[in-house]
Order: sequence, then structure tokens, then C-alpha cells
Amino acid sequence: MSSEGRHFNKRRIFGSLLIIALVWFGLIGRLLWIQILGTRHFSSHNVDLVEDAVAQRKQEVILHTGRGDILDRKGEPLTGREVTGVAIFPLVRGMIDQPKVEKLAQILGQNDQQLLKMIQDVKEPTFIRDSTGKIISVQDEDTNKIEALKLPGILPLPITERYQPDGIATQLIGYISQNPELIEKDYGEELNTGELTKKSLVGVSGLERSFQRFLQGVGPTSVSYYVDGKGNPLNGLKPRLIEQENQFYPLSLVTTIDKDLQRKIEKWMDESGIATGAVVVMDTQTREVLAMASHPDFHPVDTKGDSHAWVNHAIKQTIPGSIFKTVVAAAVLEEGLVKPDDKFFCEGKYGKYGFSCWKEGGHGEISFAEAYAQSCNITFAKAALKLPPGKIEEYAKKLGLAQQVGWEQSPLFKISTFHQFSGEDTGQIFSPQTPKEDEGVIIQTAIGQRDVQMTPLQAANMMATVADDGNKKEVRVVKEIRYKTGTTFHTFEEKSIEGEGIDRSTDQQLKKMMELVVKDGTGKALQDAKWKLAGKSGTAQIQENGEERNNQWFIGYGPADKPRYAVAVVDEKESVTSPNRVIPIFKQIMDELASRANVEGN
Repeated sequence: MSSEGRHFNKRRIFGSLLIIALVWFGLIGRLLWIQILGTRHFSSHNVDLVEDAVAQRKQEVILHTGRGDILDRKGEPLTGREVTGVAIFPLVRGMIDQPKVEKLAQILGQNDQQLLKMIQDVKEPTFIRDSTGKIISVQDEDTNKIEALKLPGILPLPITERYQPDGIATQLIGYISQNPELIEKDYGEELNTGELTKKSLVGVSGLERSFQRFLQGVGPTSVSYYVDGKGNPLNGLKPRLIEQENQFYPLSLVTTIDKDLQRKIEKWMDESGIATGAVVVMDTQTREVLAMASHPDFHPVDTKGDSHAWVNHAIKQTIPGSIFKTVVAAAVLEEGLVKPDDKFFCEGKYGKYGFSCWKEGGHGEISFAEAYAQSCNITFAKAALKLPPGKIEEYAKKLGLAQQVGWEQSPLFKISTFHQFSGEDTGQIFSPQTPKEDEGVIIQTAIGQRDVQMTPLQAANMMATVADDGNKKEVRVVKEIRYKTGTTFHTFEEKSIEGEGIDRSTDQQLKKMMELVVKDGTGKALQDAKWKLAGKSGTAQIQENGEERNNQWFIGYGPADKPRYAVAVVDEKESVTSPNRVIPIFKQIMDELASRANVEGN
């Protein structure tokens, strides 16, 4: 906000407070807290009682939480903008001037009877909202009209709501809440020094939690006043503006998220009917996340919805199915056990395990490259059995699986281990109790079933690793932290994941096989995309409440000849008869990115 804007808001706040002070002047009340404080000796218990007694008589509206902003890659806010809203304080209930309320309703474009009822029913300070729950904002001209009405307890104030009803990337951003247990567990030092109290708002999930120590700020901006037991203002206690002035704080986060792309992807997920699932889009070179969407929808302003909707499915592990064949392909190719044109025979079933191919009757004779494109289960079971023990896990790690891939540093300032993605799962290949050399286990593992678990973030990063000639890198969603002045506090640089990646020649073979998926395999629906694309489909069989369901996947990158973006899409726990929703969304995303590239001229 400009310096002129800040000065304007302060004048507006103090002007509004003066109006309330004039209305209150002459009202006689009893200063109960002075009588309480008249006691000369207190136990710690009595002090707590005094604090509670005062707090119960304090009416307060928060204008800004004081936390740092979370911004997209262009500096656009993801956690709300400042608007001038109309606050209603409970004291107005006993001083309602109906004609003036009708004028107020006309200014705001609201129903006068509904507004009157809202004013009559108000029990604590609040802002007037529209039918969607969004604060009604007013411009300078209307602000002057509202102030001229001189309605006691109704005044325009600058308000910044952290979360909007139509907010995006909500699971990634996370939310703040009062959580005394979390504060005691993770923020003992801040609790001891007084930086936090047990009633402080702290980040509970997402970036709000990962970056809590950076975002917490120096305190909220609020307007408050004290009332007696009947809700009348206490004599001599004028409403107070509490504003924390600091040149450098709070800090803000600059994420790598593209706000426009994020909003479009969330819209496409809604339209497709995906109930549970995720999408991740990242830059193949920098490993910056451009979009990260998760379903079911989550709105921090509505806590009555699905209690688990805050979970970010983009960083939670689930069964990958045939996209895991990419790991087996890399292993057998690099170990020299199979070549892309080696022939296999798929008879549709394998051995005594009830193991079968998705294609009834089998694929017959098929090359390894064709088997990858057609997602032949039998071929990959036979190929995996050629591998020495431990090789599947080895190559999974070479492609960034079975480990957290989000940006991590230890130590970072006073944080012993800092991770950008709070709650990111590691995934797994085998569970600890599984006999890894058992034939039945190996063939199920080869097609991404049994114990195999993968996150969409890992899947997108695996595609970015292939697109980037086998180079492993950590994934970033926050680019830098800035001071309030806009100068840089800390930058998160690109980082490699420890350990070797796959060989360049192996990588080139994988790329050709992924292109074949689109050219003549399970990704044929992408042939008319604006870019030539490459990728891998997957369908994992799962059990949900005793019912058979599927995880549908498509992962890949584009353009195939010069990769720039990697995308992973998963539709979880779908009915076995549901249409494929992931390939159409993958295509929409890639076409959008291609259109942007054309506009940019590259």
C-alpha cells in the first residue's frame, strides 16, 4: 500500500472513532475493572480472573491479523486485499434510527429489512457481508455518505480478511487458528519469551504452518472498546485503535504460484467432477511449482464443511498404479537387462497369483517400448523379475521417489530443519514387513500396486527429472521472503536432491517411450494437443470401505522436443465405471501453457 494510502486509512479510522466517541460522551457506566484492580494483593489465579473479566467486557474487531502476506510469483496477494468495509458494533442495538438504516441499505445495495434485522441481532463486532459471505466494500464517496449518517456503532473501516470465500490454493496456503497444544509442542521458546500466548493464532497447516516463524508478525491492528454487563460502553473508555508500527515487519512470502493458472485449474477440476484428487504443475528446469490444486474444496472461512478437506492431496501418498512402470523401465534399461525393442509375449495372465493384464486375452507379442505405451502388466512383471534384489528401490530413489522432494534446509535461522511443504509424505516402495524377493510381491510392485505409494508432487517431479536429462532437484513453492519494505530477507535457491540420478542414455530411451504413449498408446487422446506431449497413464486398483475403486493418473511433460513443464493429475477413489477425467485436464493445462508460450513468442 502507498504511504498516501496508509495516511488516508489512519485519518479515516481516527475520524470514525471520533464519531463513536461523541456518541458515547455523556453515557454513564460503571468502571467495574477499576474496582477489581483496587484489590492490593493477588494470587496468580486472581490475576487470571482479572484478565478474563476484562476480556469478557472488551469488544474488538480485527482489521488486520498482523501476519505477513502470501503472494503469487508476480506479487499478487493470495491471502486477501485491503478493502473499506462497514463495521457494526453491538452498541448500535439500543440506538437504531430506522430511516438512517434504510439510507445505509440503499448505499450498500442491500435489503433494508434484512440489514435492520442484522443490526438488531448483532452480538459482537462484525462487518456487513453479501450473500456469498464476502465483505461489502465501499468507495470513498459512499464512505463519506455513511459517516454523514452518524449511526452510532456503524462505521467504515479498512479491513484485510486473510481468507476470501473465493480464495484459491487454499490447501497449499493452509490456515491459522488458536491451537494451544501446537503452541506448547512446537513454539515453547516463543511462549516463554512472550512472543506467543496460548491464545495466539498460529499456522496449523500448509504454508501458514511451514513459515509460521516468519509470518507471525508483530501483532494485529484492531479497534476495541469496553462495555458493562449490559453491553453499554463504559464511561471514560473511548474506542482504541491498536496498530503495530514497524518499518521491516511483518515479512511476506513470494511463492512460485501462477495465480491465473491456479484459478483455471481449480475451475477445470470442479467442472470435471473430480471429488478427491490433485494437480501439480512445475517448471522442469527450476522445479518451481506453478500450480498445486487439491480436492475436495477447502475454505478456511467455512469450518462447517468436510473436516478433512484441509488435507493437501498433492503432497499425500496414494497408490500410483502403472505410472510406476517408469521406475521399472529405467531400472531394466540402465542395468542392460532389456532393450526397448526386445520382444515379450503377453498371454493375458501370469502364473499362479491371479495376476492378469488389463487387456483381456493379452497383447500377444509386443516390444518393451510398446508394452510401456500400452501399459502391459505381463511384460512389466516379467521385466521386473530380471532385476537383482534392491534394484527397484534403487531406481525409485534415482527418480526422486520414496523420499520427500520438497525444498528443505537444516538449519535455517533458528529452525533446526526447515521444510517448505508441511506434512509432505515420503511415499514407499515396500512396507517394512514385506518379503521383497517374493515373486508375487515383485510382480505386483512392478505395476505400482501392493505397497507402492507415491505423492502427486513426487510424480510431477519424476517427470521433470526425466525431462531435465535425469537431473534430480528439490521442489520449491516459495521463492523468497521479503521485508515489509520490499527488499529481500531470504532467497530459496535451486537445490539438487542427494544421490545419483538416472544415466543420460537411459533418460533418452525413456523420453522416446513416453512419446510413444501419446503417439500410439494409452495417451492417444493427447495427439491433437497444441504441443507434442509425452507421458504415462496409470490406473491403480484400491479398496474403499470394502468397495473396489480406482485411482486414475496421467503424468507427463511438454513440449516433448524441448520440455518446459511437468504435470501430474490424479483422480482418487473413483468408481471403476467412471470416465477418464485426468487426460482431458492434462490436455487443458498443456494447451493453456502452449497458448501462453505463443503469446510470449517462445
